[in-house]
Amino acid sequence: MASTSAGNAAPVVEPHSSVLSWDRARATARDAGEALPAETRPLDGAPSQTAPSQTALSHALAAPLIARTDLPSFDTSAMDGWAVSGPGPWRLTGGEVLAGDAPSPLAAGDAVGIATGAPLPPGATSVLRREHGRVDGERLADLVGGRSDGQDVRPRGRECSQGEVLLPAGTTVTPAVLGMAAAAGYDRLEVHRRPSAELLVLGDELLSSGPPRDGRVRDALSPMLVPWLQGCADVVGCRRLPDELDALREAISASTADVVITTGSTAAGPVDHLHTALAELGARLLVDSVAVRPGHPMLLAELPSGGRLVGLPGNPLAAVAGVVTLAMPLLDRLGGRSEVENRTARAGDLLPHPGSTRLVPVLVRDGVAQPLPFGGPAMLRGLTLADGLAVLPPSEGPLPEGDVEVLPLPWG
Repeated sequence: MASTSAGNAAPVVEPHSSVLSWDRARATARDAGEALPAETRPLDGAPSQTAPSQTALSHALAAPLIARTDLPSFDTSAMDGWAVSGPGPWRLTGGEVLAGDAPSPLAAGDAVGIATGAPLPPGATSVLRREHGRVDGERLADLVGGRSDGQDVRPRGRECSQGEVLLPAGTTVTPAVLGMAAAAGYDRLEVHRRPSAELLVLGDELLSSGPPRDGRVRDALSPMLVPWLQGCADVVGCRRLPDELDALREAISASTADVVITTGSTAAGPVDHLHTALAELGARLLVDSVAVRPGHPMLLAELPSGGRLVGLPGNPLAAVAGVVTLAMPLLDRLGGRSEVENRTARAGDLLPHPGSTRLVPVLVRDGVAQPLPFGGPAMLRGLTLADGLAVLPPSEGPLPEGDVEVLPLPWG
């Protein structure tokens, strides 16, 4: 590590030496790592009060989810009523078939009561809904008529067949995926390890409580970024640091996270020490400024430890731009997640920048993306109402008619 004492000048790195396009920067971030190793995790289990849940939830599938059985695995009743064999009227055999039963065969012309989800007796041809039947002694009549074989029956294999690929590798395990996996016969899933992330929030001007005062402002990034990052990473720490080179360099050097994320200090101001700290640590810059508004002074570096560092600008909306441009593509790749297909919408009153991609908080109504007010780099008000961020390619004039890409937001 280089000394910063008098007589030993610290290395100086000129920021923004090679500005990348927005598309190129995202691709570089995605290519800056490989999916972390696979592990098997249970579908359910009580999470610890002090550690992340050990289940597969929120991880990415490391292998396709393949059905281990037909679903349903047997013909079942879709309604409460009677299982019937052949055309009516029918003779009632007595009793009722419930879910979990192993029913006896049904002879032609017979009927037996059945509950929704119960297995269809061998020999049954359809189900008569309770509201469509009339019982007279031991006889059952159809009040509606026009019956067909298989009516109100969920046939075996209707949802999937054994061996069918239900979900591809790279799919994020949601609560719905856990339910599907359980239905398909799984107790554990093979998933990629989630990357670890540490957030370092820089700035002497930041307050941790109360309203802004005495020239200082609230730290708005920690409350927003930590839960955002938790969606795809295990956040192992969040610290606020002063605008001091030594403190920043030591915090980066000491971190064991797969990805260190910093806020602020990415430009070339008098207290912007990130470039110098990275140079002293021997880091390699992969991205150093991006042609995007807001947020152009963002960066991505490879640390000597093998980890990565994403430097976000300090202004709140600019930091959001850095997250979607560099942090999320990198974290998704490390976590083995498939690339998200962004939605499109028709462009409303959206104004591009002549030389940079613009990311604009928008509302999407009736398929049209309209900009929200309060979309400046230091503002979050527009983002709170946004359905996503419209991606406006550089243009000297108004956007041509057509669709624009809209990046999803985790809370949208």
